[in-house]
Amino acid sequence: MRLDLTNRTAVVTGGSSGIGASIVSALEACGAKVHIFDLANGIDVSNRETLEKAFDGIPGDIDVVVANAGIGTTSGLVETSKELWDRTIAINLTGAYNTVQLAAARMKPQRKGSIVLTASTNSYDGEPMLSAYNASKAGVLGILHTAACELGPYQVRINAVCPGLIRTPLTKGSFDSPEILKDYFRHMPLGRGGEPEEVANAVAFLASDLASYITGAALLVDGGQLSSKFGTWNDDIGEFRKDRWVLR
Repeated sequence: MRLDLTNRTAVVTGGSSGIGASIVSALEACGAKVHIFDLANGIDVSNRETLEKAFDGIPGDIDVVVANAGIGTTSGLVETSKELWDRTIAINLTGAYNTVQLAAARMKPQRKGSIVLTASTNSYDGEPMLSAYNASKAGVLGILHTAACELGPYQVRINAVCPGLIRTPLTKGSFDSPEILKDYFRHMPLGRGGEPEEVANAVAFLASDLASYITGAALLVDGGQLSSKFGTWNDDIGEFRKDRWVLR
């Protein structure tokens, strides 16, 4: 078996950098023709009219849509401004909803299609300093479950990936700090952070026919982080080398 998206048309929002760029590369490697909807090419997913025009500009069937566009800015609960809250919800939640709704409108008459959302481990837990981000990503799972119920009869599947800490330009500060990583990765059974390609591979799988009986699922891509309540690693069983824990 192999992931084959030959002759499939795909849309990836937020596909110009980070995880999104890796998703684009993964889908293209599987044979898909990918359209990138991103601020870099003038498409703001929170602007319904702009997004709708972008969808309308694609002729024929759309087979795969990945709602990946997102932002995340740290701020304390009390200190989070209305502007930060509104913008985070607009991009991460309303943008995801706009994308799913427009994709569904195209896919239902086709009686086929696959939608993949980028959620987060923060859809489940309450990481400090990220109240707006956490709320938006929890909401994405609400969209996922509702859409799976409504779209299933039309043979349109929708799933989500939930990445943990992934090495991207936005997380460079953390990955450049061994002190931060040592403590953070204590709670990762695999002892390390993830690479964008590892998230992209999960997206490609969910988008493909290999996942033909999977819908409404949220796939954790987190190195086991949410399985580790009290932490896996300590100095008795391992040592921290550069950017990961390894057994002694």
